[in-house]
Amino acid sequence: MAVSFLRHRWQKIVAGIAVALAILVLVVVLFLDSFLTGKLSAKLKEAVLKGTDSLYHIDFAEADLHVFTGTVVLHDISFMPDTAVYHQLQKDDKGPNNLYELRVKRLKVSGVHALNIWLKKEMEVDLVSLKDPEIYISKYTNKPHKPATKDKRTLYQKISKSFKFIHVKAINLNGITLTYRNKSGPKPSVSVLKQMDVQANDLLIDSATQADTSRTLYCRDIVTELKNYTGRSAGGLYTYKIKSIKLSTKNDRLLVAGIDVMPLDVKTYFEKSQDDRFTLHFDDVIAENFDYRTFGRRQGLNAAKVTLGKGLFNIFTNPNSKLKTGDRLVTFPNWAIRQLKTSLEIDTLQIKNLDVNYSEHKQESGKTGTVKFMHTIGSFYNISNKKELLAKNPLCRVNLTSRFMGKAKLALGFTFNLADKAYSYSYKGHLGAMDLVDVNSAVMPLGLVKITSGQLKSLDFNISSTQKVSKGRVTFLYNDLKVDVLKPDDEKGYAKKGIISLLANTFILKKDNPDDGKAIPRIADVAFIRPANFPFFKTVWFTLLSGLKAGAGVGKADEKQPGQPVTAREQKEQEKALKKAKKNKDKEDKKFRKKVQDKAAGKQ
Repeated sequence: MAVSFLRHRWQKIVAGIAVALAILVLVVVLFLDSFLTGKLSAKLKEAVLKGTDSLYHIDFAEADLHVFTGTVVLHDISFMPDTAVYHQLQKDDKGPNNLYELRVKRLKVSGVHALNIWLKKEMEVDLVSLKDPEIYISKYTNKPHKPATKDKRTLYQKISKSFKFIHVKAINLNGITLTYRNKSGPKPSVSVLKQMDVQANDLLIDSATQADTSRTLYCRDIVTELKNYTGRSAGGLYTYKIKSIKLSTKNDRLLVAGIDVMPLDVKTYFEKSQDDRFTLHFDDVIAENFDYRTFGRRQGLNAAKVTLGKGLFNIFTNPNSKLKTGDRLVTFPNWAIRQLKTSLEIDTLQIKNLDVNYSEHKQESGKTGTVKFMHTIGSFYNISNKKELLAKNPLCRVNLTSRFMGKAKLALGFTFNLADKAYSYSYKGHLGAMDLVDVNSAVMPLGLVKITSGQLKSLDFNISSTQKVSKGRVTFLYNDLKVDVLKPDDEKGYAKKGIISLLANTFILKKDNPDDGKAIPRIADVAFIRPANFPFFKTVWFTLLSGLKAGAGVGKADEKQPGQPVTAREQKEQEKALKKAKKNKDKEDKKFRKKVQDKAAGKQ
């Protein structure tokens, strides 16, 4: 009995001590939760002020710290700029281009070692998660600001008195709403992005990472993804959609998937607009070594390689387009690149598989013709408007292959000089064998000509141009060419001009090139002077058309071997051709001035 009594008494003593210790621990934890919460709040606010030179401050309605679980929860957070500080920086010409605001209802931090923060000044965190945060970016200027010279310390040096280091293993921001206010121009604009996620890995601020250029905002990697973005153009003519945009700062890779630019239906669009109508789609666009820092600061586009995935580009010229009276030099690619207000540097632009369709409605025929370039692949090299780069290499080279009208293989090369005042460029190409009847869907409505027979053996051209003059050589080899000259017919669509067709086939067009029984083909040396109202692609087409017509018998072409150099006699003929081209240009200018006068007088 005594032993049993002693055993029971010992158990009661142990149980009492355990209860007392539990109560003591609970009191300590509750005290620490309350005490450390205040300490944590103060240190966090102090760190933000010091880290941003008092430009930003952070506030929250409530902070909960749970020592056992290592969890911190902040409620109703606001990260806001101090406008008085910003205005003073602007007066000193040191204000940043952008200001940022953040509002979050609830922020949860897991895996916090609270005692280390208080006792050792070491902040170690496993996860920071924010749900449905609202981010506001306000852009006030495009001018490069002068950094403050009074305090050149790094972020680590500024917070080192409060923390020895800050390490966060992962940061997740899901369901972000991003509002971008551009107040830098004469007309402020607002863009809103939703369904945006950001994941940042291994954020570390310490003595080593303060100079680590491989990190972005002290993070090993930041992955940003925007999903299901939809918007409309200012006039409502276009809707654009992007399935997703994903950027990784670790590998500088930008992936844009599912790009669509969709216009209103043809009738409604042409009723509301005098501009050409286009449709655009890409399965994906990938930018490698994408300089996101320059893009963020100045919207400059710098990348080592940009790849355009499978896509479609349709353009429909507006039959009601406003008569453009200015110099159409503005349509030249080398002019457009040079006039960009933001920096551009793309080493290689690769097209994987693009279908291009050009459609035009002709009033003379009352019908629409379409020229098709299917399954286009190729590369553009050295696309830039940076003067220091163009001083070393001003040439942008383009190599493309396509299926013309979906049938014959077309190999095409362009070279653009991006620096010279003459806006010089050159192009050469080879079109393989095809049945010429396959081009009727374009030439019948656009040219009121029907090809009834003809086999193209090859088309080769090599043209050198400036903004004013194009000269070169066109070799158009074919067999059994016959055509019908057409006129519109309300019932049948087209009607044949019998006599004119007969005359064309008998006395004008050459049936073959080379002529039947001969081995040496006719080759046309072409010269074309661009009327000021001719845009780029119209200039290219009219230059080639003059060679095609000459090769077919409508114009001057000489029998010679392909690749044969220009002789002295041919040089004189080219000079004559330039004089003739000048007369043709004067005629086009006269016709254009007549159109302008008629338009001004209200004539159709």
